[in-house]
Amino acid sequence: MERSRKDNIRWTRDYILWWDRKRKGVGIIVDQTVTKAIKGYWALSDHVLLVKIAGKPVDLNIFQVYAPTANSNDEDLDKFYNELDTAKTQCKSQDPLIIMGDFNAKVGTEKVDDIVGKHGLGIRNERGEKLIEWCQTNNIIVGNTWFQQPPRRKWTWKSPDDETRNQIDYMMISKRYRNALLLAKTYPSADCYSDHVPVVGKFKLKQNKISKPFTNIKFDLAILKTNQTIREKYQISVQNKFEAL
Repeated sequence: MERSRKDNIRWTRDYILWWDRKRKGVGIIVDQTVTKAIKGYWALSDHVLLVKIAGKPVDLNIFQVYAPTANSNDEDLDKFYNELDTAKTQCKSQDPLIIMGDFNAKVGTEKVDDIVGKHGLGIRNERGEKLIEWCQTNNIIVGNTWFQQPPRRKWTWKSPDDETRNQIDYMMISKRYRNALLLAKTYPSADCYSDHVPVVGKFKLKQNKISKPFTNIKFDLAILKTNQTIREKYQISVQNKFEAL
């Protein structure tokens, strides 16, 4: 492991960890080939982190979050969403947002417009309602809930006694880019020494191609009759073409 600067750590030759350097901790692991494209890095707190990756025609904004636990008060939760809103001001309206992490909220299985799908898990709670409200305001979809998976591919957290399993971690994306999210599911067999399991998303973001418009060239043949100099140059040019044949 190598510390390259105060706010990131390199531990292999292939990846770099961007983190907030605080107690609770949020971080993003980035392939080193991508680091040169990183335009900005904002660690607003130990709950919200944003990395902006340069792209054409739009930049990609990746958020890593850790919402206050169920034992925290409403003020802490409001502060978290305010921090998320503040981070969002660093992004242009047309840029795709990918927001992932532990929201400590259950959105359940009941479909909500085009924000929450029917493939969630469990029963929606008050914090789930809060998350859905924020998503509706910001045009964000809860990606996990739109893909049919067996229950073992839905739950993201298990209790210490291994009796309870909930879905409280989410992979979310801007609604206008929803088709870019091809898959979102958990990997419960991953050995990551945590009561949470990885939520893995597969994305395909296409870059817009700007085609040069075709220009139809029009020749002004009338000028050959009125301009002797141009007419003589044209005659010489044509004569040379035929002599070459």
